[in-house]
Amino acid sequence: MSAELPPYYFRVRDNGAFVFRVTTEDRQRRIAMDQIAVVNIRNGEVKPHGDRQLDAEDLAAIREWMEARREVLAARELDDIFRSVDHLNTTAQWVQTRATDEELDAITDPLLLAMHDLRTVLVRKRAERLLREREGD
Repeated sequence: MSAELPPYYFRVRDNGAFVFRVTTEDRQRRIAMDQIAVVNIRNGEVKPHGDRQLDAEDLAAIREWMEARREVLAARELDDIFRSVDHLNTTAQWVQTRATDEELDAITDPLLLAMHDLRTVLVRKRAERLLREREGD
């Protein structure tokens, strides 16, 4: 029972991916991956590789992958934020129960500055949203 290979492979990199067309070249089903494009998730740019011309099927597959990738990255980003909340809670517990004076000296200022910065941004963003909502009424 052999699974069919997908027609495209996306090698993820910062801000996008290298796109390869996947084929099997011979009876031994050796896999060939031919780079066809480079994509940038942030600006939506799709650059054909070399002199290659991308057809409608290539572009549709790339656009579909880009949309799915954006969704994955957004979900991961939100998950990272929720993990940060958990880390703050475990940090508070560590400070309360186990931290030594030397450890507290090492982390107090950087942690307080980071928390102050975060609090300032959160309060400002909430105030901006409330003002927009009031103006919308």
